[in-house]
Amino acid sequence: MTPYDKLIFELSKEQRIGASLGPISSEFILDNSIPLSLKRQKETYLPEVSELDVVRHYSNVSRKNFGIETGFYPLGSCTMKYNPKINEEMSDIPGIKNIHPLQPVSSAQGSLQIYYETAQMLSELSGMHTFSLNPYAGAQGELAGLMIMKAYHHKKGNKHKTKVIVPDSAHGTNPASATVAGFEIVEVKSNKDGTVNIKSLKEAISDDIAGIMLTNPNTLGIFEKDILKVKRLIHQVDGLLYYDGANLNALLGYARPGDMGFDIIHINLHKTFSTPHGGGGPGSGPVGVCKKLKDFLPSPLVEKKRNQFALVNPKDSIGHVSSFYGNFSVIIKAYSYMMTLGKENLSKVGALSVLNANYIKESLKNYYHLPIKGLCKHEVVFDGLIDKSSGVTTLDVAKRMLDFGVHPPTIYFPLVFHQSLMIEPVENESKETLDHFIGIMKDIALEAKTNPDYLKSAPHTTVVRRLDEVQAARKPIVKYTDL
Repeated sequence: MTPYDKLIFELSKEQRIGASLGPISSEFILDNSIPLSLKRQKETYLPEVSELDVVRHYSNVSRKNFGIETGFYPLGSCTMKYNPKINEEMSDIPGIKNIHPLQPVSSAQGSLQIYYETAQMLSELSGMHTFSLNPYAGAQGELAGLMIMKAYHHKKGNKHKTKVIVPDSAHGTNPASATVAGFEIVEVKSNKDGTVNIKSLKEAISDDIAGIMLTNPNTLGIFEKDILKVKRLIHQVDGLLYYDGANLNALLGYARPGDMGFDIIHINLHKTFSTPHGGGGPGSGPVGVCKKLKDFLPSPLVEKKRNQFALVNPKDSIGHVSSFYGNFSVIIKAYSYMMTLGKENLSKVGALSVLNANYIKESLKNYYHLPIKGLCKHEVVFDGLIDKSSGVTTLDVAKRMLDFGVHPPTIYFPLVFHQSLMIEPVENESKETLDHFIGIMKDIALEAKTNPDYLKSAPHTTVVRRLDEVQAARKPIVKYTDL
């Protein structure tokens, strides 16, 4: 281990100083305004290091990061795709970056126009009537959508509608958001291919159903072929269809949730469009609705009146869900992404993401068990290795992939299979990258036969070897002093 593989606290030497802050000015001494209970009772522990120690330490740490710009990142159902730098540059234009949310509307017409046109483009792409760009993230967009569902039913006097149907293959945030919104969850079993089981759905439907949450394609990358039957069944009891936009990338430019009968949708701008994804944001989760729900959207919306843009509050709005108007810099990046590709090229996103997923599926189906035959959409799910005699699991395969510098796909989700390995290559990966990944997967499958113990102890070349993931989840050590 080199000195710079250590924690910065381990580099600390007593009295080694990187910079002096000088004496504290009396105007910054707040002793009298801070309650005693909130004051630190002992001196804080900070590493004592030189400036060069700090620079080398963080430079080396930064090179240990793995992201979409350093390697292939086929994380299933999470759409980890490259964000063109032009979009970052657009959000960094001084006139955009320095605008203040409290300045008069008359002096912010350009920004409001971008907000308005972004909402218009999302409506056209999704088939929804109106969008609010206010939610800060996908999960918040989900919650806002469910609050709209509740407000709609309450206005109609349908206060007995207290339940939301969530299939067992749904994204984990779906039942969580519905619960936070005050709904009771009714789980519906899926067919073996992850699609909604219509017989189970019929048994679950009753007059107290407020709606259903679905994504299409589903978490197995399979299109819900019975979506129109689902729509009719839910609408027959005055329920609403909620679309989780996590998998919208597969449909972009080809099909629209609004045309399938969905009433509410949230879109992750940071997945389908352009913003660095992961690490806690910032993200953006616009929520769109059909015409009959537009008055329930979060406040405020941007409307165009006589070539001027104005902020308006929908009459039955669920209220503010974010300060001001959401994450404006994220909206700028999505706007730039859509304008750069243009209408004629956005449809290639869906087509190429589907092509890449099916190329991987066909290339690996003789090595990994493919439980669902036929065409997948943007992602493919294998159920572990075909030859399971060595006892090598999906976890072992994923750990071994780290040795080859590839981020593992999502594993053990969806739960309909025991050894799920969900791969989403997205549209902007080249054939050479896909072939490199396929070669790695084939090599690992061969290793599973010839040297299974080597896989079971992988990874071997990473800074940190295999962790006890149960202990890491239940007893995380997040402070140096707890080591």
